[in-house]
Amino acid sequence: MSGAGSPDPDEGGTYTLLVEVAAPAGIEVGALGERRFDAGAYAYTGSALGAGGFSRVDRHRRIARGDHDVRHWHVDHLLGHPAARIDRVVRSVGADVECAVADRLPAGPVDGFGASDCDCPSHLAGAEGDSLDAFAARIREAHVAAVGVLGGSDAPDGDVTGEGDAAESGARVDVVAGE
Repeated sequence: MSGAGSPDPDEGGTYTLLVEVAAPAGIEVGALGERRFDAGAYAYTGSALGAGGFSRVDRHRRIARGDHDVRHWHVDHLLGHPAARIDRVVRSVGADVECAVADRLPAGPVDGFGASDCDCPSHLAGAEGDSLDAFAARIREAHVAAVGVLGGSDAPDGDVTGEGDAAESGARVDVVAGE
């Protein structure tokens, strides 16, 4: 348990959803209007800071499964489409690096997607021809670079621990199942 005033690193941080879209789709994305999504892989980066932490990812999973109908954010519209599924989630636990991660990924296919509260062009990236696994590795590398993790582990679950400031703060990067 963390002391008073310091956040529990397991409580939240930054996450990237690796979303696979099985077939081309026209999707109404809130105020952004209808957008076309080609079949392929996309990465949506968001924050899970404050009360509830990574429970926001659980909410995204419920939308992708069709168990929740409320659409608050741009990504809700994408995940609510039947052709979309969450393959896996890369998390920077205990780190507020949302924009730094989004900035390290390829340019987004939809300007302004998920970035209405910052100056980023988009928080949605496209795989640019990478396979799902190659894109997942690229996303993980963006998290590791953003957190500033220097050391690492080849643990099969993808957990990375670091040295220096990131390790001292309790920040880590991990990969968890999507749905």
